[in-house]
Amino acid sequence: MKCNVGKMDRLFRGLGALALFACAWAAPLPLAARLAAFGLPGVYVMFTALAGTCLGYTLLGRSSCPAPRG
Repeated sequence: MKCNVGKMDRLFRGLGALALFACAWAAPLPLAARLAAFGLPGVYVMFTALAGTCLGYTLLGRSSCPAPRG
């Protein structure tokens, strides 16, 4: 897949994933609810930050990467 997530977007996604992991750890909910509400979205957001590609951006035809210079 082509990269469609820019550097700043990746940074903020990584920070957001860390925040979701912190919520999954500290929320006063049962473990299954914490994992479903915060853990799984955190894994997806961290994956998009590390991989540089986002399925949602692909489906919408969006990209936050700079335009290639030609």
